[in-house]
Amino acid sequence: MLGFTVHNHKLVAARKPLPRLKPDWTLIRVRLAGICNTDVEILRGYHQFRGTPGHEFVGEAVKVAGVSAKTRKRWMGKRVAGEINVACSAYGYKPVCAFCRRGLKTHCARRTVLGIVAHDGAFAEYLALPLENLHVVPKNVSDAKAVFIEPLAAACQILDQLDIRKFSTAAVLGDGKLAQLIALVLQAAGARVVLYGKHASKLAYARKAGIATKKVRGDASDLRRVNEKYRLVVEATGAPTGLTLAQHMTEPRGTLLLKSTFHGAAPVETWPIVVKEITVVGSRCGPFAKAIALLRSGKVDPTPLISRTFPLKDAPQAIAYAQRPGVLKVLLRPQEAAATALATRPLLRYR
Repeated sequence: MLGFTVHNHKLVAARKPLPRLKPDWTLIRVRLAGICNTDVEILRGYHQFRGTPGHEFVGEAVKVAGVSAKTRKRWMGKRVAGEINVACSAYGYKPVCAFCRRGLKTHCARRTVLGIVAHDGAFAEYLALPLENLHVVPKNVSDAKAVFIEPLAAACQILDQLDIRKFSTAAVLGDGKLAQLIALVLQAAGARVVLYGKHASKLAYARKAGIATKKVRGDASDLRRVNEKYRLVVEATGAPTGLTLAQHMTEPRGTLLLKSTFHGAAPVETWPIVVKEITVVGSRCGPFAKAIALLRSGKVDPTPLISRTFPLKDAPQAIAYAQRPGVLKVLLRPQEAAATALATRPLLRYR
């Protein structure tokens, strides 16, 4: 199959064998894959990942290993989205780790993470995941919407961590893909949301969805220019500088929720946290069922965020395009014709 691997901070086309399936695992043909800021950070060295990136996808189950005929029939040909953390039980480890025993599979001590940690991801024609990670995509949810299920679930994680009813207004810092989804989810949950960003074109998307917006410069001058304070601030800028502004905007005894992941460190002064007695909450992966329900009901429609779709064979150009100012979600669409590209470009032999 055609796939792309990280090599010297670049995406390189590779001839790869189809993934081998363990019992209760599924081979999935990728229909659409989304490019996330984490994928960009992986090329910069995040987690030192060297396999096939990509963790946002919608696909079709084409093979299921080691299951009954009834189970195989239930899954074969179904459109699916998949949770990205693969835990002890899927690998057959015994005993399972302490986190899995507590039901915290997303924090499994031996987990792999699709396209991020020791598990080849969705920038390929096929990928493999255990059945326990899969969710069937409803018929009324298009591929273009379903490819957002994973990041939308990450936004929904906030609803599991906080009682949004206690926060009448929330500030979301950042105007990128995840920040926009967070704003949509909080709005659907009944909160008044103000989205802060530095790109006028991106803020326009939020305003069309009825979300209030304010423009910032994204530098140290924002500490002088931004005077608003909020009881809930969600930092989703994807940049180290966002944390300082988020601390500045969180009111005393308020809550600061962190969503950004990036390669490298962020400079942090702890005194605002201590002096203002701020509660800091880290937030990562979230509930797929809630994300799917929002898409099925039509309460959230992320498709206006799609800037462009590239064929899989053009993945390097796609990830470069995704980093242009004003660009939001960029998608990859595997095509059967993509295999012909293998004969026309230099390849990294997969080992």
